[in-house]
Amino acid sequence: MSDLLPDGSEFGLRGYLPERGVRRRIGLAPAKGEIDRNAPYKRIATEEAWSFPELVEAQVSLFKSGRASDDGALAMASMFANMPDLQDLLFDLGERRIAHMDEFGIDRQLLLLTSPGVQVLEPEEGTRLARKANDIAAEACARYPDRFSALAAFQPQDVDGAVAEIERAMKELNFNGAVLNSHWKGRYLDEPEFDPILAALEANDAALYIHPTSPWYTKPYKDRGMIGALGGFPHDVWIHTMGLILSGAFDKYPNLRLVIGHMGECMPLHLYRFDWMQSNADGVPGMRGGQPAVTLKHPISYYFKKNIWITTSGEGWEPAIKFCMDVLGPDRVLYAMDYPYQQSRDEVAAYDCLDISPEHKKMLMQENAERVFRL
Repeated sequence: MSDLLPDGSEFGLRGYLPERGVRRRIGLAPAKGEIDRNAPYKRIATEEAWSFPELVEAQVSLFKSGRASDDGALAMASMFANMPDLQDLLFDLGERRIAHMDEFGIDRQLLLLTSPGVQVLEPEEGTRLARKANDIAAEACARYPDRFSALAAFQPQDVDGAVAEIERAMKELNFNGAVLNSHWKGRYLDEPEFDPILAALEANDAALYIHPTSPWYTKPYKDRGMIGALGGFPHDVWIHTMGLILSGAFDKYPNLRLVIGHMGECMPLHLYRFDWMQSNADGVPGMRGGQPAVTLKHPISYYFKKNIWITTSGEGWEPAIKFCMDVLGPDRVLYAMDYPYQQSRDEVAAYDCLDISPEHKKMLMQENAERVFRL
């Protein structure tokens, strides 16, 4: 139904159907299958998007003001705002979403405030709307305690406000971690200014989910139709994740938990090369605006196996899932659907048919999420 979202393919939305959510079978997508309604595990989907009208209005207002017209993430928000069927699904944290979960056999959704989130706004407004977002999500979790859990939004440009909101969300709202939609104006959490946020995440036992957004420099992606899921999204999370590793963040905060989606944005495939080329960054002074040299205590692959977990959002492909479980360990891969952007009954059925042991399948679909997000 690409005529519904004429520009959506640029961000990976082509083929999206607003009500039933059935994606056309193309390429490697799974064949039609039946969901196991008596599966010996719960299906916990760990990258499920939502939003609310006031946030969208603030994003569009800032974009139209011209004060941030070069921000590709804001441009993406403005485009999504003109897709009423998509917005209706994102705004619903009630019976309609529950009905879709039942249709797809999803027992629990982990709610993530969708890209580009609050971080594209001015600091004060972003902090205010982060707090409102967390209150809305907390209310939804209270209404449906057996179906929803949530990650906290925060505005990284306001470091003190971000720390306070992470603490409030974890201690008062009983959230299960925090979500950041990757960069803000081309900046990332590995920069020293934002160190208190990392400290707060570890101190509050809050797993951080880094979700994609449009890259800061969009032209080479936009010119090739790759600004979203075909290139810009995974590349930006790649920068953020590798930046955190190479900054020594996980040596300083060894209990910090990081979660990234879309099969680890393909990074697990490169662990051998990352380790081989680590000397390109180790011990090099002047990074991140002139900071002292950082030499990691371990190979890069070590942090992927100790501090990082990946989810399968949008990647219901058995060879990739099995590869990542083999390389990272079966305890480090979590199921996600990526609702409402990518939905498919066939894809859920494909997970039920994965050629892995019952023990590992239950870890993938349920137990790893319970462990990482303290569900």
